[in-house]
Amino acid sequence: MQVTVPTEKRSLDKMKIEDMNVYYGAFQAIKHGSLDVPENKVMALIGPSGCGKSTFLRALNRMHDLTPGARVTGKITLDGQDIYADDVDPVTVRHRIGMVFQRPNPFPKSIFENVVYGPKIHGENNQKKLMEICERSLRSAALWDEVKDRLNRSALDLSGGQQQRLCIARVLAVEPEVILMDEPASALDPIATSKIEDLIGELKREYTVIIVTHSMQQAARISDFTTFFLLGELIEVGTTSEIFTRPKDKRTEDYITGRYG
Repeated sequence: MQVTVPTEKRSLDKMKIEDMNVYYGAFQAIKHGSLDVPENKVMALIGPSGCGKSTFLRALNRMHDLTPGARVTGKITLDGQDIYADDVDPVTVRHRIGMVFQRPNPFPKSIFENVVYGPKIHGENNQKKLMEICERSLRSAALWDEVKDRLNRSALDLSGGQQQRLCIARVLAVEPEVILMDEPASALDPIATSKIEDLIGELKREYTVIIVTHSMQQAARISDFTTFFLLGELIEVGTTSEIFTRPKDKRTEDYITGRYG
């Protein structure tokens, strides 16, 4: 199903998804999904559990390449470039399109080593430059002031909310263009969740953010656009205010009003 954000209500499109299908073996998890993702905006993906939100998200930076039996068809472009083209390196795709997972997953290393892991993998070894990257990334993730005096401490000593912001800093350190977030606050307490939501509002100034959330209240608070999924189909997309107050599809209205899901 083709769902498009009205042209007059969006900036330039950062990504375009056209007729995307995702299969796990013979099972089709996403059915003919098409979506335009505006640049420097927050796009929320909502829908009942098991409707395909996370599956859709993971297709956007070729995470399914790592899943045995998974297959993606259709076309996904980033700035007009097909990220599934034969000559495109999936590692480069994941450099440009970063992922933050549902549960914080810091490496069993120091805070500093967590943040600079990506730049070091890409060949940056200058210690002064790495420190600059670390500070910039932690500041962008609203974590610098809390950890600047203990960068050599284990990242596992941080609270859950701090660990998640550290994981965001780790993504930011490689300077992506798009940040995918798969329910990044679902395992956090309300205070930590609020900090993550505030951070997302800041991040869209420099990045395009696509977030899966199980919370309609969270989608309403943080997103500019919302897409509703049901049984592997993209049912409707629009500005968040439109989706929550004037949905065009009755299935969207039924979900928003709590009749199912």
